[in-house]
Amino acid sequence: MNLNELLAALKTKDIQLAITDGQLRVNGNKQALSEPALLAALREHKPALIELIEAGGYSAAREGQVEVPVNAISPGTIRITPAMLTLVDLSQDTLDQIVAHIPGGGANVQDIYPLTPLQEGILYHHASAAQGDPYVMQAKFAFSGLERFEAFVQALQTVIERHDILRTAIVWEGLDTPVQVVLRRVGLPVEEVQLDVAQGDVLEQLHARFDARHFRLDVTRAPLLRLAHAWNAESGRIVAILLFHHMAMDHSALAVVSEEMQACLSGQSARLGAPVPFRNYVAQARLGISESEHEAFFREMLGDIDEPTLPFGLQGVHGDGSDIEECGVPLDPLLGQRLRASARSLGVSVASLFHLGWGQVLNALTGKSAVVFGTVLMGRMQGAESTDRALGIFINTLPLRVEVSALATSDSVKATHARLTRLMRHEHAPLVLAQRCSGVVGSSPLFSSLLNYRHSTSSANASAEALSAWEGISVLHAEERTNYPLTLSIDDFGDHFSLTLLASREVEAQRICGYMVCAMENLLQTLERAADTPLSQLSVLPAPEREQLLTGFNASDVEYVRGQTIHQRFEAQVVARPQALAAVHLDKQLTFDELNRQANRLAHRLIDLGVQPDDRVAIVARRGLDTLAGLLAVLKAGAGYVPIDPAHPAERLNYLLSDCAPVAILTSRDLLARLPAQELPVLDLDPRTWRSGNDANPVVPGLSEANLAYVIYTSGSTGLPKGVMVEHQTLANLVDWHCNAFDLCAGRHTSSLAGFGFDAMAWEVWPALCVGATLHLAPAQDGGEDVDGLLAWWCAQPLDVSFLPTPVAEYAFSRHLEHPTLRTLLIGGDRLRQFSRNQHFDVINNYGPTEATVVATSGRIEAGEALHIGKPVSNTSVYLLDDQQRPVPIGVSGELYIGGAGVARGYLNRAQLTAERFLPDPFSERPNARMYRAGDLARWRPDGTIEYLGRNDDQVKIRGMRIELGEIESRLHQLPGLQEVVFR
Repeated sequence: MNLNELLAALKTKDIQLAITDGQLRVNGNKQALSEPALLAALREHKPALIELIEAGGYSAAREGQVEVPVNAISPGTIRITPAMLTLVDLSQDTLDQIVAHIPGGGANVQDIYPLTPLQEGILYHHASAAQGDPYVMQAKFAFSGLERFEAFVQALQTVIERHDILRTAIVWEGLDTPVQVVLRRVGLPVEEVQLDVAQGDVLEQLHARFDARHFRLDVTRAPLLRLAHAWNAESGRIVAILLFHHMAMDHSALAVVSEEMQACLSGQSARLGAPVPFRNYVAQARLGISESEHEAFFREMLGDIDEPTLPFGLQGVHGDGSDIEECGVPLDPLLGQRLRASARSLGVSVASLFHLGWGQVLNALTGKSAVVFGTVLMGRMQGAESTDRALGIFINTLPLRVEVSALATSDSVKATHARLTRLMRHEHAPLVLAQRCSGVVGSSPLFSSLLNYRHSTSSANASAEALSAWEGISVLHAEERTNYPLTLSIDDFGDHFSLTLLASREVEAQRICGYMVCAMENLLQTLERAADTPLSQLSVLPAPEREQLLTGFNASDVEYVRGQTIHQRFEAQVVARPQALAAVHLDKQLTFDELNRQANRLAHRLIDLGVQPDDRVAIVARRGLDTLAGLLAVLKAGAGYVPIDPAHPAERLNYLLSDCAPVAILTSRDLLARLPAQELPVLDLDPRTWRSGNDANPVVPGLSEANLAYVIYTSGSTGLPKGVMVEHQTLANLVDWHCNAFDLCAGRHTSSLAGFGFDAMAWEVWPALCVGATLHLAPAQDGGEDVDGLLAWWCAQPLDVSFLPTPVAEYAFSRHLEHPTLRTLLIGGDRLRQFSRNQHFDVINNYGPTEATVVATSGRIEAGEALHIGKPVSNTSVYLLDDQQRPVPIGVSGELYIGGAGVARGYLNRAQLTAERFLPDPFSERPNARMYRAGDLARWRPDGTIEYLGRNDDQVKIRGMRIELGEIESRLHQLPGLQEVVFR
């Protein structure tokens, strides 16, 4: 770029030039100063720039910089008057009230001015904290002896005397607006604490006494520091804790304090330059860029953000920091070097790469493509000269929006850099202003996570002079605290990076650090190899967790019977135990041999009608022995049965019969009037009709386990039911899993009470008949079920294993019903919302759509624990994926997909819908493997069980947050005194 273009770019990017000792000095927006093209232009035009400045042809005025009014309170002033205050308007009465609070009165008052926006926010948290203070920080030291301790105290006192922010008291009680009062003289409070080594580690005792979870600094009294120390007789050292308040110092200020103390300890305090008054920064923050300019910027960035970004659903941003755990991870030095090189080649700051990486992590933790998080800005860009040497709290937290979309990764990096650069100009804007410019309404926070990118100095690089100055003084630990549930700090040491995460104990800090490292590795690799790859395709999951999610949690492979149809397995039981009791209904019963012969006679009649493999035969019937024989007969004839409840309205019944296109209909004589007029063969289920038929097992050429076993109709999004086609081989997997999991075998008793046409009926019937157990059929009921009558029948049966629909089971639990013989109760078909009392039998919660052959996950539940839906059943894989079909991390909501042996063939007559919902399984190594998109939301728990959250279309938005209706119902159910809850 030419000289004029460079000057224009400097003005746009808020960068200023000056001449110091004949050298060109560059100040301003550090984010923009990282751009290689700009740096190259500065080098190219350096002689011309120096000439221009020396000739007076260049103005270094900063955009938004203000002229700082002078402090009119001169030394020796006894009475402060309103005219002396140049940064705040106060009445004389208010002034007198404030001065009365100060030790030494007006003579000890150097200045009075308002708080910065960030200080106001911290004061709010301080005042509203019930106990403790989330903004009290600690640094722990050990001293070889009293001489080194006293030298440390004197050095710190010298720094306090140099910097007004360390001699400041905060006054707000009785005032309309809080102010900070700078004292002329104040001593460092030093407290000796007598501790007994017999009571434990002395430093730990000292920490416990001043733990910020219950200890508070009195911010109305200067200085906002305090030093407590104790003698450790065991080590022969003095240990101390320096307490300081965040309203006085930030991370950068601590570095300045350390450097100035080092100069004092080395006897070189005279070389320290004049301190920069904190009032300069207050003036800039209060009088700089207008509120309307701030609002215009943040409305453009945040106006369409109507949902907060809350990783793991964490939204408590007003905590006291007591439940925060810390994790530190050094970044591989070579990775850091490559990141810097990549940033240079793109003309962006390396900070932009880290901001984009954190945005990717939040995208994975929230499922949002546009994420917002707080970025900690140093607040020194718009200040006066030497603000990098000033002491005080300059940092500010402001929202940054990051897009994780189909945009090329390189373009996403540049977009993030551009937005971050523009944000720098508004570094003094109050966070509350930025939040109100978003679409998030009410009291919801806009974000609950922070990124703090900071330039740091490594103690490993300390000079010989520094080592000498600090000899006999050891820094044991410096504690950081945060009221946000997720705060990531990136320490840039110049030659390497380090990550420090402060995270709520509800989440695993180490794991989230791993996500960030993985995000940076994948981001860098993509920029180096395929920069045009859409950013949304990059993953933040480390290989071990991805392996756990896809393989470890899905380690369900077991052998099961292959090569046989369901009715062939039943026929094997007929041979093994012909006289064993197969089924009981009311006062009637059938042995395995009797049931087989009855089914065979009807099957031969169906074959005579031309029924072939994969044909459908509709059964319009109620529960009963004849109906059971009819189901078997259809399978033996080679067809798939379509169970239809005769209680359906005529319109639905007609639709089902039309859609499934059966080659025949089985029904009972009393239901004929409910059937629509048609030309199909209609066969009577009454066995007396077929008494003289062939009762040998039919042999159907070409019939295999890959043929249709049944079609079950489920509700459809268009309002029309859709038929799910299930094959013998998928049903066989259900049978074997069920029998092995719940010890169902010959001689056991189980029940069938699920509604006819409900897929759970197949789960009840076929495992029992395939292993020689006895099936007890509940009395048939037309219309609404008599739940009390049904449960009375159920309690009277000699059952070992039984299924109850979840609502019926919850009703039974509420009635404290007991079953005398039951070992295992299976529940499913609806979301379990309450389970407050353990039973004398195991309660197994099951989940599965019809499209996954009834059951996909199953697990034992305990009262008082999470109401999970268990783990994947045998030969089943469950994937929880985001909108890019990437696995979501543990604890994060994802859409549920089901793969494995239970995936149905698809929808009858719905090729397009089948293609949309039954997808190729990208995570399976099996040829032609498919997975079903269930449309449900769930999240993995650390133990590999799954927590069901509801339908992905069953959400409402309350104060900008998406909430599952089912989750609200579940929480309400946990309240005492509530029996039934519906939230709509």
